[in-house]
Amino acid sequence: MAKVEVPEGLWLRCEDCGKMIFKKVLEERLHVCPECGKHYRIDARTRVQQLSDEGTFEEFNADLVSTDPLSWKDSVSYRDRLASAQQKTGLTEAVLTGKAYIKGRPVVLAAMDPFFVMGSMGTVVGEKITAAIELATDQSLPVVIVTCSGGARMQEGLVSLMQMAKTSSAVARHDSAGGLYITVMADPTTAGVAASFAFLGDVILAEPKAMIGFAGPRVIWNTVKTELPEGFQTAEFMLEHGYIDRIVERANLRNEIARIIDYCGK
Repeated sequence: MAKVEVPEGLWLRCEDCGKMIFKKVLEERLHVCPECGKHYRIDARTRVQQLSDEGTFEEFNADLVSTDPLSWKDSVSYRDRLASAQQKTGLTEAVLTGKAYIKGRPVVLAAMDPFFVMGSMGTVVGEKITAAIELATDQSLPVVIVTCSGGARMQEGLVSLMQMAKTSSAVARHDSAGGLYITVMADPTTAGVAASFAFLGDVILAEPKAMIGFAGPRVIWNTVKTELPEGFQTAEFMLEHGYIDRIVERANLRNEIARIIDYCGK
Protein backbone atom coordinates (compact mmCIF):
# COMPACT_ATOMS: atom_id res chain seq x y z
CA MET A 1 0.00 0.00 0.00
CA ALA A 2 1.34 3.41 -0.95
CA LYS A 3 2.16 5.72 1.92
CA VAL A 4 -0.12 8.76 2.17
CA GLU A 5 1.82 11.92 2.83
CA VAL A 6 0.05 14.36 5.16
CA PRO A 7 0.64 17.93 3.93
CA GLU A 8 2.57 19.88 6.56
CA GLY A 9 0.48 22.43 8.36
CA LEU A 10 -2.92 21.10 7.20
CA TRP A 11 -3.42 18.61 10.05
CA LEU A 12 -2.82 18.51 13.76
CA ARG A 13 -3.03 15.84 16.45
CA CYS A 14 -5.56 16.58 19.18
CA GLU A 15 -3.84 17.19 22.49
CA ASP A 16 -6.54 15.24 24.36
CA CYS A 17 -7.72 12.31 22.23
CA GLY A 18 -4.68 12.00 19.93
CA LYS A 19 -6.80 11.88 16.76
CA MET A 20 -5.62 13.66 13.62
CA ILE A 21 -7.80 16.66 12.78
CA PHE A 22 -7.97 18.54 9.49
CA LYS A 23 -7.32 22.16 10.47
CA LYS A 24 -10.07 23.49 8.22
CA VAL A 25 -12.58 21.24 10.00
CA LEU A 26 -11.29 22.47 13.37
CA GLU A 27 -11.80 26.09 12.28
CA GLU A 28 -15.29 25.35 10.98
CA ARG A 29 -16.14 23.84 14.37
CA LEU A 30 -14.97 27.01 16.17
CA HIS A 31 -11.67 25.36 17.18
CA VAL A 32 -13.35 22.48 18.98
CA CYS A 33 -12.13 18.92 18.34
CA PRO A 34 -14.82 16.99 16.41
CA GLU A 35 -13.77 13.74 18.10
CA CYS A 36 -13.51 14.56 21.81
CA GLY A 37 -14.90 18.09 22.12
CA LYS A 38 -11.69 19.70 23.37
CA HIS A 39 -12.11 23.46 23.30
CA TYR A 40 -8.84 24.93 22.06
CA ARG A 41 -7.77 28.37 23.21
CA ILE A 42 -8.59 31.10 20.71
CA ASP A 43 -7.41 34.69 20.37
CA ALA A 44 -9.56 37.67 21.28
CA ARG A 45 -10.42 38.71 17.73
CA THR A 46 -11.54 35.18 16.86
CA ARG A 47 -13.65 35.15 20.02
CA VAL A 48 -15.31 38.44 19.12
CA GLN A 49 -15.93 37.24 15.59
CA GLN A 50 -17.56 34.05 16.87
CA LEU A 51 -19.83 35.80 19.37
CA SER A 52 -20.89 39.04 17.69
CA ASP A 53 -23.19 39.54 14.72
CA GLU A 54 -21.17 40.06 11.56
CA GLY A 55 -19.88 43.60 11.13
CA THR A 56 -21.34 44.94 14.38
CA PHE A 57 -18.30 45.04 16.66
CA GLU A 58 -17.03 48.58 17.28
CA GLU A 59 -13.77 48.52 19.24
CA PHE A 60 -12.88 51.25 21.70
CA ASN A 61 -9.77 52.13 23.74
CA ALA A 62 -7.62 50.30 21.20
CA ASP A 63 -4.80 52.83 21.62
CA LEU A 64 -4.13 52.18 25.32
CA VAL A 65 -0.72 50.60 25.96
CA SER A 66 1.09 49.49 29.10
CA THR A 67 4.13 51.23 30.50
CA ASP A 68 6.92 49.68 32.55
CA PRO A 69 6.37 51.09 36.08
CA LEU A 70 8.93 48.78 37.74
CA SER A 71 11.56 48.68 34.98
CA TRP A 72 11.07 44.93 35.21
CA LYS A 73 13.44 42.41 33.73
CA ASP A 74 13.57 38.64 34.11
CA SER A 75 14.73 36.50 31.17
CA VAL A 76 13.79 39.49 28.99
CA SER A 77 12.73 43.03 29.79
CA TYR A 78 9.04 43.76 30.25
CA ARG A 79 9.14 46.24 27.38
CA ASP A 80 10.51 43.56 25.07
CA ARG A 81 7.90 41.09 26.28
CA LEU A 82 5.12 43.56 25.52
CA ALA A 83 6.55 44.34 22.09
CA SER A 84 6.76 40.63 21.29
CA ALA A 85 3.16 40.06 22.40
CA GLN A 86 1.94 43.01 20.36
CA GLN A 87 3.68 41.72 17.27
CA LYS A 88 2.43 38.16 17.82
CA THR A 89 -1.22 39.02 18.44
CA GLY A 90 -1.74 42.29 16.60
CA LEU A 91 -3.25 43.71 19.80
CA THR A 92 -1.95 46.51 21.98
CA GLU A 93 -2.99 44.67 25.15
CA ALA A 94 -4.48 41.42 26.45
CA VAL A 95 -8.14 42.38 26.15
CA LEU A 96 -10.33 43.57 23.29
CA THR A 97 -13.32 45.78 24.19
CA GLY A 98 -16.14 47.28 22.20
CA LYS A 99 -19.85 47.50 21.50
CA ALA A 100 -21.52 44.76 19.48
CA TYR A 101 -24.73 42.90 18.80
CA ILE A 102 -25.22 39.27 19.75
CA LYS A 103 -28.16 37.82 17.80
CA GLY A 104 -29.58 41.32 17.54
CA ARG A 105 -29.10 42.22 21.21
CA PRO A 106 -26.85 45.25 21.86
CA VAL A 107 -24.07 44.59 24.37
CA VAL A 108 -20.71 45.80 25.56
CA LEU A 109 -18.34 42.95 24.81
CA ALA A 110 -14.84 42.23 26.14
CA ALA A 111 -12.65 39.26 25.23
CA MET A 112 -9.32 38.45 26.87
CA ASP A 113 -6.48 37.06 24.76
CA PRO A 114 -4.53 34.08 26.18
CA PHE A 115 -1.71 34.65 23.70
CA PHE A 116 -0.87 38.13 25.03
CA VAL A 117 1.30 37.50 28.11
CA MET A 118 -1.17 34.71 29.04
CA GLY A 119 -4.07 37.15 29.15
CA SER A 120 -2.65 38.65 32.34
CA MET A 121 -4.21 41.78 33.86
CA GLY A 122 -2.03 44.83 34.17
CA THR A 123 -2.97 48.50 34.33
CA VAL A 124 -4.33 48.71 30.80
CA VAL A 125 -6.37 45.51 30.96
CA GLY A 126 -7.92 46.73 34.21
CA GLU A 127 -8.62 50.15 32.72
CA LYS A 128 -10.18 48.72 29.55
CA ILE A 129 -12.39 46.31 31.49
CA THR A 130 -13.46 49.10 33.87
CA ALA A 131 -14.17 51.55 31.03
CA ALA A 132 -16.21 48.91 29.21
CA ILE A 133 -18.37 48.21 32.26
CA GLU A 134 -18.83 51.93 32.95
CA LEU A 135 -19.92 52.56 29.36
CA ALA A 136 -22.45 49.74 29.67
CA THR A 137 -23.76 51.29 32.89
CA ASP A 138 -24.09 54.74 31.31
CA GLN A 139 -25.89 53.36 28.25
CA SER A 140 -27.96 50.73 30.10
CA LEU A 141 -26.43 47.86 28.13
CA PRO A 142 -25.61 44.31 29.22
CA VAL A 143 -21.94 43.46 29.71
CA VAL A 144 -20.50 40.22 28.33
CA ILE A 145 -16.89 39.44 29.27
CA VAL A 146 -15.02 36.35 28.12
CA THR A 147 -12.30 35.69 30.68
CA CYS A 148 -9.15 33.81 29.77
CA SER A 149 -6.21 34.76 31.95
CA GLY A 150 -3.37 33.61 34.15
CA GLY A 151 -4.20 36.41 36.61
CA ALA A 152 -2.65 39.72 37.61
CA ARG A 153 0.51 40.65 35.72
CA MET A 154 3.52 40.24 37.99
CA GLN A 155 5.66 42.62 35.89
CA GLU A 156 3.50 45.50 37.15
CA GLY A 157 3.49 44.42 40.79
CA LEU A 158 1.04 46.11 43.15
CA VAL A 159 -0.29 48.30 40.34
CA SER A 160 -1.68 45.21 38.64
CA LEU A 161 -3.27 43.96 41.89
CA MET A 162 -5.08 47.30 42.24
CA GLN A 163 -7.01 46.43 39.07
CA MET A 164 -8.85 43.74 41.01
CA ALA A 165 -10.49 46.38 43.20
CA LYS A 166 -11.05 48.80 40.32
CA THR A 167 -12.81 46.30 38.07
CA SER A 168 -14.85 44.92 40.97
CA SER A 169 -16.00 48.42 41.89
CA ALA A 170 -17.17 49.00 38.32
CA VAL A 171 -19.14 45.76 38.46
CA ALA A 172 -20.75 46.86 41.73
CA ARG A 173 -21.83 50.20 40.23
CA HIS A 174 -23.24 48.39 37.19
CA ASP A 175 -25.20 46.10 39.48
CA SER A 176 -26.53 49.01 41.56
CA ALA A 177 -27.77 50.61 38.34
CA GLY A 178 -29.70 47.43 37.51
CA GLY A 179 -27.37 46.32 34.73
CA LEU A 180 -26.86 42.75 33.57
CA TYR A 181 -23.37 41.23 33.66
CA ILE A 182 -22.58 37.89 32.02
CA THR A 183 -19.20 36.22 32.29
CA VAL A 184 -17.99 33.41 30.05
CA MET A 185 -15.04 31.57 31.61
CA ALA A 186 -12.65 30.06 29.08
CA ASP A 187 -9.49 28.07 29.75
CA PRO A 188 -7.81 29.25 31.93
CA THR A 189 -9.55 31.69 34.27
CA THR A 190 -7.33 31.91 37.33
CA ALA A 191 -5.73 34.00 40.09
CA GLY A 192 -6.39 37.75 40.18
CA VAL A 193 -8.90 37.72 37.33
CA ALA A 194 -10.87 34.84 38.87
CA ALA A 195 -10.70 36.60 42.25
CA SER A 196 -12.15 39.84 40.88
CA PHE A 197 -14.49 40.55 37.97
CA ALA A 198 -14.67 37.00 36.57
CA PHE A 199 -16.65 35.53 39.47
CA LEU A 200 -18.90 38.57 39.88
CA GLY A 201 -21.21 37.86 36.93
CA ASP A 202 -24.96 37.79 37.45
CA VAL A 203 -24.79 34.69 35.28
CA ILE A 204 -21.53 32.74 35.02
CA LEU A 205 -21.03 30.45 32.05
CA ALA A 206 -17.99 28.31 31.31
CA GLU A 207 -16.66 26.30 28.41
CA PRO A 208 -16.24 22.54 28.95
CA LYS A 209 -13.16 21.46 30.90
CA ALA A 210 -11.88 25.02 31.35
CA MET A 211 -9.44 25.44 34.23
CA ILE A 212 -11.07 27.76 36.75
CA GLY A 213 -9.74 28.70 40.17
CA PHE A 214 -7.17 30.74 42.04
CA ALA A 215 -3.82 28.94 42.27
CA GLY A 216 -3.17 26.19 39.73
CA PRO A 217 -2.46 22.56 40.70
CA ARG A 218 1.32 22.95 40.35
CA VAL A 219 1.39 26.06 42.52
CA ILE A 220 -0.71 24.36 45.21
CA TRP A 221 1.53 21.29 45.22
CA ASN A 222 4.74 23.33 45.38
CA THR A 223 3.31 25.50 48.17
CA VAL A 224 1.48 23.13 50.53
CA LYS A 225 2.31 19.69 49.06
CA THR A 226 -1.38 18.78 48.76
CA GLU A 227 -2.76 16.43 46.13
CA LEU A 228 -5.91 17.85 44.60
CA PRO A 229 -9.13 15.87 44.03
CA GLU A 230 -9.70 14.42 40.58
CA GLY A 231 -10.96 17.11 38.20
CA PHE A 232 -10.31 19.87 40.73
CA GLN A 233 -10.51 23.36 39.17
CA THR A 234 -12.28 22.21 36.04
CA ALA A 235 -15.51 23.84 34.90
CA GLU A 236 -17.31 20.60 35.73
CA PHE A 237 -15.98 20.63 39.31
CA MET A 238 -17.02 24.27 39.70
CA LEU A 239 -20.52 23.55 38.41
CA GLU A 240 -20.92 20.62 40.80
CA HIS A 241 -19.93 22.82 43.74
CA GLY A 242 -22.10 25.78 42.79
CA TYR A 243 -19.45 28.25 41.66
CA ILE A 244 -20.75 28.63 38.11
CA ASP A 245 -24.23 28.47 36.62
CA ARG A 246 -23.85 26.48 33.43
CA ILE A 247 -21.33 24.83 31.11
CA VAL A 248 -21.98 25.79 27.51
CA GLU A 249 -20.25 24.46 24.43
CA ARG A 250 -18.71 27.13 22.25
CA ALA A 251 -21.14 26.57 19.38
CA ASN A 252 -24.07 27.34 21.70
CA LEU A 253 -22.72 30.46 23.42
CA ARG A 254 -24.41 33.00 21.15
CA ASN A 255 -27.82 31.44 21.64
CA GLU A 256 -27.31 31.08 25.39
CA ILE A 257 -26.21 34.68 25.88
CA ALA A 258 -29.13 35.99 23.82
CA ARG A 259 -31.53 33.81 25.84
CA ILE A 260 -30.17 35.14 29.14
CA ILE A 261 -30.49 38.75 27.97
CA ASP A 262 -34.11 38.16 26.95
CA TYR A 263 -34.91 36.33 30.18
CA CYS A 264 -33.46 39.12 32.31
CA GLY A 265 -35.26 41.78 30.28
CA LYS A 266 -32.07 43.75 29.63
